[in-house]
Amino acid sequence: MARLDGVSGLHTHEVQNQPAPAGDRDLWQDDPAMRRMLPGDGAGVDGLARYGELLGRCATRDAAREANRHPPELCLFDSGGRRLDEVKFHPAYHQMMSMSVAAGYHAVAWQGGEAGHRTHAAMVYLASQVEPGHCCPLTMTYAAYPVLRAASGLPGDWADRMLSHRYDPSVQPMAAKAGVTVGMAMTEKQGGSDIRANTTRAEADGANWRLTGHKWFCSAPMSDAFLTLAQAPGGLTCFLVPRWLDQGRNAIRLQRLKDKLGNRSNASAEIEYDCALAWQLGEEGNGVRTILEMVHHTRLDTAMAPAGLMRAALREAVHWVSHRSAFQRRLVDQPLMRAVLADLVLDWQGSLALGMLVAQSFDGQDPQDRAFARIGVALAKYLSNKLCPTVVAEAMEVMGGMGYVEDTPLPLLYREAPLNGIWEGSGNIICLDVLRTLARDPLAARMLAARLDAVQGHDPALDAALAQHRARWGADVPEAEARWFAERSALLLAAAALVDSAEPAIAETFIQTRLVGDRGRLGGAISGRSAQRILAVGLPFAGE
Repeated sequence: MARLDGVSGLHTHEVQNQPAPAGDRDLWQDDPAMRRMLPGDGAGVDGLARYGELLGRCATRDAAREANRHPPELCLFDSGGRRLDEVKFHPAYHQMMSMSVAAGYHAVAWQGGEAGHRTHAAMVYLASQVEPGHCCPLTMTYAAYPVLRAASGLPGDWADRMLSHRYDPSVQPMAAKAGVTVGMAMTEKQGGSDIRANTTRAEADGANWRLTGHKWFCSAPMSDAFLTLAQAPGGLTCFLVPRWLDQGRNAIRLQRLKDKLGNRSNASAEIEYDCALAWQLGEEGNGVRTILEMVHHTRLDTAMAPAGLMRAALREAVHWVSHRSAFQRRLVDQPLMRAVLADLVLDWQGSLALGMLVAQSFDGQDPQDRAFARIGVALAKYLSNKLCPTVVAEAMEVMGGMGYVEDTPLPLLYREAPLNGIWEGSGNIICLDVLRTLARDPLAARMLAARLDAVQGHDPALDAALAQHRARWGADVPEAEARWFAERSALLLAAAALVDSAEPAIAETFIQTRLVGDRGRLGGAISGRSAQRILAVGLPFAGE
């Protein structure tokens, strides 16, 4: 439907000093920072260009708003009292899913193209700017693929069907569908992150298994199957639980949908397995190691999504200040406003560069790349998610009261900002994982050191910060200092990524304001000259 132009000349007053609604945007062409971080040509970049253009259209942004205004509904029974255990979504949600599945969000990393994981990471970044809720089932499907690809004895071509670029929300067995999605049901009430405390039981049923128990969080309950953990006789084991069988519904009972702060377009549920049919994945008793392959890949997405949220919030703030005046000056021309925006740009671009550096290691095939991916993704997830809520809140404040109103995207972005820091390991879990990885995986420690050493000599301030970091922490980091250590390590790694991939003004000022010198804890602690340089290269559309 075409957008109507509003009438400014009203009987009671003239509408003035209000930015016009933003028209179609191109999220790919509009983002030179993102484009610098990917190979310059090829099918992956062409696909990203098309995806970014589609996501930026007014019609897509309108669909995203509708998907969040009309959250999913739980349908437990039909009119006669027969169980349905289904979730009903607004058509706008299905529109978003169709667009992203067709683009290959969930599949491109596994289909043999150049820079597949970087292309996937860029899609996460782009989609999160518009409608982050529908990313959940696609991220889960992306992350589950290597687990199912390695499995033996599964009935049907689950792995192949997961790579389909056709979205099929129909309720029927996998063999009858054009494409499938795979979710995860791992968390239980009593354990939370301590998944070894899970009590769901697995009992052998011939070559299959039957699961009985309760799951406190089931991500994307309308997926076609779920990776899950249960206690088998040989210990905690990983299973694939299909939602539909050839003979009908599997015994997966939806209890309720979670009433979440954000991520509203996406359903999250409590479920019960009531002797549900399941297929074993990996060795019996080796469930944690098996499912950690999925968790490892979801962490890449939780590192990239906050960069997208930050970018979206900044884009709205810049549009506002470029078209609004106060005290006879445009807001974007006021020195303090420019200092705040420039500071936010540094947080966003540091997170983006760090996430893409890590995604590049996911594309690597040798042990060194895999080792760096293990440590790098944890550091990127931690830093980006600690920065994201503050950046979004500052962008909201830039817009004043309008930023707090649902007429703008800022409330959606603000509700979403804490999510990825909680999902797949909250801050303390991630920082303790960093310490464990460095202690138990010497290759990961060497690869982290090598990445930081590779940029030595480019900036004396960065060299000094790295030397100070290593003098402060040797091989044994106290557990109580895990957050401090992870933050500094991630900032150093982000600076190294910016040295390699960003405009010099961005990298230089990031180092000066994040790693050395005096700086306040709040946004806007940056000099006027530095702010001018950063906005010129970081937000070239500022003042449009």
